[in-house]
Amino acid sequence: MIVLRFVGADDIPSDLIQWFGGGAKVSHVDAVMPPFDAEAPLLGARLDGGVKQRPWDYEAFPRACRVELPCSESMAAAFYAFLRGELGKPYDKTAIAAFAAGRDWREPDSWFCSELQAAALEASGFFPWPLATPANKVTPADLLLVLSGLVKIALD
Repeated sequence: MIVLRFVGADDIPSDLIQWFGGGAKVSHVDAVMPPFDAEAPLLGARLDGGVKQRPWDYEAFPRACRVELPCSESMAAAFYAFLRGELGKPYDKTAIAAFAAGRDWREPDSWFCSELQAAALEASGFFPWPLATPANKVTPADLLLVLSGLVKIALD
């Protein structure tokens, strides 16, 4: 299984991300690391440290949504191996500008949250084909929308 945690906050950066994401109330996504218990660490890309593993409670978000993606063990292993291989890479500080400027996320020198998770899902074979949209424009809301076509998602 692959588990993602989508969150939303009420601050200016989160509001901008949510606006670019079409109004969905999510502004960030992390992968929940095995063994998926209540205090499992999270792995994702953030401005404060780039790609790294963080404690499950590293920030108090007013909204959170856990998304469980059923898959084979080998697919889950590939997903988490991809993420671990990106540890230490910087946050893509041009991420917001990239929505307008067109940075190619397939140049894996830096990441923002949703492009990292989408790349890991593609690398694991979770998506049977590449995403149809320019991947550098995959917002947290876009990724949540794509996944909602595959699994039931309950938003808080």
